[in-house]
This record gives sequence, structure tokens and C-alpha cells, in this order.
Amino acid sequence: MVKDGVIEQYAIGGAVAAIFYIEPVNTNDLDIFFHVENPDSDLAILAPLYDYLSALGYKAQAEAIDIEGWPVQFLPIFNPLLEEAVKEAREIKFKRTKTRVLQAEHLTAIMLQTGRLKDYARIMQFAEHQAIDHARLTDILTRHSLLEKWKTFEQNYLL
Repeated sequence: MVKDGVIEQYAIGGAVAAIFYIEPVNTNDLDIFFHVENPDSDLAILAPLYDYLSALGYKAQAEAIDIEGWPVQFLPIFNPLLEEAVKEAREIKFKRTKTRVLQAEHLTAIMLQTGRLKDYARIMQFAEHQAIDHARLTDILTRHSLLEKWKTFEQNYLL
């Protein structure tokens, strides 16, 4: 889709990205964060993506698209943290395919920002597996005004 100009830049996020850093977790879908030309527009920004995938025979399934039996959610980048995370994503090779995955520190910051219980549980797994470079995480949290939220999280869950 990048090569064909449907999306500009992307990275895998969510639970699937987390498995590159911690033990596998149960997930129902694959989250793809992608950059769009005009992020202020409405959900019509998804239309070219859905049209492209529909032409390849893939069908919408609730808020996802079924691609080879896997529900894939395409999530437009909507804030500076996600923009930075996608820009700095790691390129990896999965089987014979190159793809991009959010780095552990950005995943942690995004989970902290989202703030769901399952996100906090996953952050604790990242800490337990020592998957986070704390200096890098602190830099990210500081730039995105999340340092106080992190300190509260640490006091409540990690200390």
C-alpha cells in the first residue's frame, strides 16, 4: 500500500507489536497505525484504503478488514506521540516480508497515554522483561507531557 501510494508511512502497534519485546499475549486483531495527508479530515480518509483492499478481495469486518483470516484495524495517526512513534519504528523482517514495528518505549508511552487496565498490565510486562530503555522512555515521556502520569503509574504499580 505504501508502494502504491495508498498510505504514506505505517507501523504495527498494539499487542502484535508487543510480542517483539515480551512474551506473546492474546489479541484479536492487528493494529496498523498509518500516516495520512490530512489528519483533520473525517473517517473518509479510510475510504481509499478500504477501496484498495476491497479490490484485492479483502472484506470489511466490523471496524477491521479481514486480511488472510486476520482482522486488521487501520488507525490514522492522530497525535504527536503516534506521529513520532511511526516515524521512529523499527524495520524488521517477518518471514520473508519487511515490515515496521513500533519500538518498546513508544509502545509504553502510547499504552500509558491510553490508560486502559490492559495497557497498564502490558506496561508491567515490559518492565518485568526489562524491555524498556528507561532513559529513552523518560525522554519520550517528557517531550509528550506524560512524565507525571508515568510517576503516578510507577508509584501505583511498579514500586
